[in-house]
Amino acid sequence: MVAAAPGQVSGTPRALLRLEGLVLGVLCIWLFAGTGASWWLFAALILAPDLGMLGYLANPRLGATIYNAAHSLIGPALLAIAGLSLALPTALAIALIWAGHIEFDRALGYGLKYPSLFADTHLGVLGPSRKAG
Repeated sequence: MVAAAPGQVSGTPRALLRLEGLVLGVLCIWLFAGTGASWWLFAALILAPDLGMLGYLANPRLGATIYNAAHSLIGPALLAIAGLSLALPTALAIALIWAGHIEFDRALGYGLKYPSLFADTHLGVLGPSRKAG
């Protein structure tokens, strides 16, 4: 097993974080189903947080900042709170889609990014070539 770089999770904690992402992602879909919102809305928005990757076209630091903002649970949590407190079911549905996307990314090993490269995440390095090096 390759040792994780400083700031990156490895071993059992990494496996637990990925499993946690899977369980929470499934929970988000289950809760979304209970909102009565359209599955077309789900299909249209499930990959929307990945638009944050476009920041990498400018440079890795900006890309990581925008990507991390789109892949932090702070945004969906605030949107869910607003949706619940203001009785806006569509806002809650969008928050669940957004959170589900984030959690499934975590399950797949896509963590929050460091400003060095897209492949450098808090869950480890993405891709086999850099892991070996």
